[in-house]
Amino acid sequence: VNKHKPWIETSYHGVITENNDTVILDPPLVALDKDAPVPFAGEICAFKIHGQEMPFEAVVLNKTSGEGRLRAKSPIDCELQKEYTFIIQAYDCGSGPGGTNWKKSHKAVVHIQVKDVNEFSPAFKESVYKATVTEGKIYDSILQVEAIDEDCSPQYSQICNYEIVTTDVPFAIDRNGNIRNTEKLSYDKQHQYEIMVTAFDCGQKHATEDVLVRVNVKPVCKPGWQDWNKRIEYRPGSGSIPLFPSIHLETCDGPVSSIHTTIELQTNYIGKGCDRETYSEKSLQKLCGASSGAIDLLPSPSTTTNWTAGLLMDSNDIIFKFDGKQGAKIPDGIVPKNLTDQFTITLWMKHGPSPGLRAEKETILCNSDKTEMNRHHYALYVHNCRLVFLLRKDFDQADTFRPAEFHWKLDQICDKEWHYYVVNVEFPVVTLYMDGTTYEPYLVTNDWPIHPSHIAMQLTVGACWQGGEVTKPRFAQYFHGSLASLTIRPGKIESQKVISCLQACKEGLDINSLESLGQGIKYHFNPSQSVLVMEGDDIENINQALRKVSYINSRQFPTAGVRRLKVSSKVQCFGEDVCISIPDIDAYVMVFQANEPKITITGMDHFARPAAQFESERGVILLPDIRIVSTVTKMEHPVDLREHDRANKQVVVEEMLHNLDFCDVLVIGAELDPEQECLELDHGELQGKHLDATNSTAGYSIYGVDSMFSYEQVLRQLRYRNWGPSATSDRKFRVKCSELNGRYTSNEFNLEVNILHSSNSNFMDHVNHMIVQPQFLQSVQHPEGSVGAVHNSVVPSVATIVIIICVSILVFVITLGVYRIRTAHQHSSAEHEGAKENEMDWDDSALTITVNPMEKYEKPHQTEEESEEEDIDDEEEDTTSAESDDSEEEEEEEEEEVIVQKGDKQNASRQEQL
Repeated sequence: VNKHKPWIETSYHGVITENNDTVILDPPLVALDKDAPVPFAGEICAFKIHGQEMPFEAVVLNKTSGEGRLRAKSPIDCELQKEYTFIIQAYDCGSGPGGTNWKKSHKAVVHIQVKDVNEFSPAFKESVYKATVTEGKIYDSILQVEAIDEDCSPQYSQICNYEIVTTDVPFAIDRNGNIRNTEKLSYDKQHQYEIMVTAFDCGQKHATEDVLVRVNVKPVCKPGWQDWNKRIEYRPGSGSIPLFPSIHLETCDGPVSSIHTTIELQTNYIGKGCDRETYSEKSLQKLCGASSGAIDLLPSPSTTTNWTAGLLMDSNDIIFKFDGKQGAKIPDGIVPKNLTDQFTITLWMKHGPSPGLRAEKETILCNSDKTEMNRHHYALYVHNCRLVFLLRKDFDQADTFRPAEFHWKLDQICDKEWHYYVVNVEFPVVTLYMDGTTYEPYLVTNDWPIHPSHIAMQLTVGACWQGGEVTKPRFAQYFHGSLASLTIRPGKIESQKVISCLQACKEGLDINSLESLGQGIKYHFNPSQSVLVMEGDDIENINQALRKVSYINSRQFPTAGVRRLKVSSKVQCFGEDVCISIPDIDAYVMVFQANEPKITITGMDHFARPAAQFESERGVILLPDIRIVSTVTKMEHPVDLREHDRANKQVVVEEMLHNLDFCDVLVIGAELDPEQECLELDHGELQGKHLDATNSTAGYSIYGVDSMFSYEQVLRQLRYRNWGPSATSDRKFRVKCSELNGRYTSNEFNLEVNILHSSNSNFMDHVNHMIVQPQFLQSVQHPEGSVGAVHNSVVPSVATIVIIICVSILVFVITLGVYRIRTAHQHSSAEHEGAKENEMDWDDSALTITVNPMEKYEKPHQTEEESEEEDIDDEEEDTTSAESDDSEEEEEEEEEEVIVQKGDKQNASRQEQL
């Protein structure tokens, strides 16, 4: 009989790990029944859970002991529900097998907690975090990043730590995700930082994806020029390029009333202060239209100008450096003793402060007594950073005080920079031009004239010759510094225009479109255009004006290297005690190296002429067809490769035009004997050109800055005469040209000239040689004249006799005449083909002559006397036989220079041979 109901605990506490089905209960699930051990009534058959859709079930493990188990029917997810509470009851098996009259226990409360598993990683709320900071400040917190974890338990759902993944950044982060900077940030150093941050939960599981944090650095508003490039590139031939095309001034809203800006191009380390033409002083003076007669006192050392050989010299620019221990004596006869009341001294000088407390005189140029006395007749020297010119006039009828010393005090004399000085003497007035600007002497002192004496004078450079008052004459008053292009021109003074041209810079600052500068902009250039000053009231107008400032270099081959730029600005404000200051701009122009030209001289390199032509009054033109060509090699990168499929060559050779500054025609071997030979040129050929020429037994030199075409024209008129005995049979010459005083030189073009001293006997030998070996017949060609070529056939006088005989018998023996004509025509064709393929080759041993018996066929009425006076020139026809008409034959007769008289016996002999 089922008398009692089952008994269970009143409450249970259980724990289940998520994603597991086993529930661990405390106390264990056990039901007891007092009816035990009665079958059925004392046994436990079931546990029932009361609650809506509880994901748990209770099963009986042992009916007799009443032991049970609580388990999950489906996976438990802590993130969906962290705990469950429900009612459980135990049921016995009733009074029989059918479970009738069963009894149930009281209700017990079961409270189950779900144990969390760390299955989720932290995730950041934002995909990208952004912040902006001002440079120069330390922040406690720039921004805060935040990550979350979907795990349900505090242990796994809380974020315990943040970490910056990016290394070497000036930032740190705390446990709460606050990012701060560890040092002051600079906008100039870095505009923006990008850092990666990760997060860790308390189970030390880190985020699957790091988050990007962008920190923008905002500059503190600094007044100054913005949007300019430090490096400006300049390629030769670019013309004028803007220096700062996008520049503008940031004033940070300051109350600006006016702006004063100075742009300075610093070129003092380029050449003599800037990029100038590096031609010789003579060539430059000719180019600038200076008066002739200037005497170069510091020329490059050579056999004729050897007094500068012992001086320290920079050969590139012909600069002489004086270290206070050297001087040069100018030989007698170089400079005339009487300079007259008008003369000019020009020089480039670079000079620094004089060493020592009591500075001595430093002599640039001095004319003093050679022996016995120590009188200075005229001198140019530096003393205590003053330039002094001394001129002691000779005694004449008026024995009175006269101006003798002229002093100029200029800062530039001791600034260690190159300056161009011109002393114009128009006694008693002496004017100094420095860098093209006129300066009057601040002090003029008078002195007595020098009494005449028999003592010779010594002209020196770099020191003054002390001939008297010492035991042994020696140099004194040495110069410390650098000199170049020191010239003296007796009898004339230079104009302001010529002086400006001689010292002009070929590079400088420029302004594009002056008319669009805008209203209210004042500007000023210094004479060399290396400094530009601009002033204006409106900021935008100043910006526009500065964008138009450009650099220009007009040299075809500029000096490569850096040109420094400095822009300094001053700002005035409206009644403000404290006004903004604008930092200077330090930039530079990089001038690239120009493509080097290759100068090539071509022309006929070997010819021969009869001696009579060389003996004539006009002589023989040496270089009738000389050609001077300059080419430059460029690298090209094709834009469209399809156009260059066949030959994708990147190297392109282009012909270019530029000036030359000298061409020398030098004699190879023994120098010319002035008693019997010379080189000649009509000086009328130099008129209208910037050219001059000097002649000597060593050769002919043409110099001056002019085009290659002008040099060609002049060289084509150069003649060689030789009226000496027959000992001279050949002469060799060499032609060499230069640009920029030897910076670029041409090839050495060699010319050989043969002088033919022909006689009757050896003439017959040549003819015999020609007839015996007809297969070696050669034609000789030589174009003569500078414009067109006049070609003459070489026909001996016997040809006319042969022609007359042929004509006379033509009527009687027609077949024989036809045969001869045909044979001669074929012979002539073979000769002309040989003329086109072979170069002429004359020597002294054999005179090769082409004879065409039918050459004069169209002049049957020519008399026998005329036939005996034919041209024996060495030039030959290089046109076809059809072009040899009557007019050409008339030219041949007019140009006859060598007449050979022949006897009847010789004529008969040649007729027989032919």
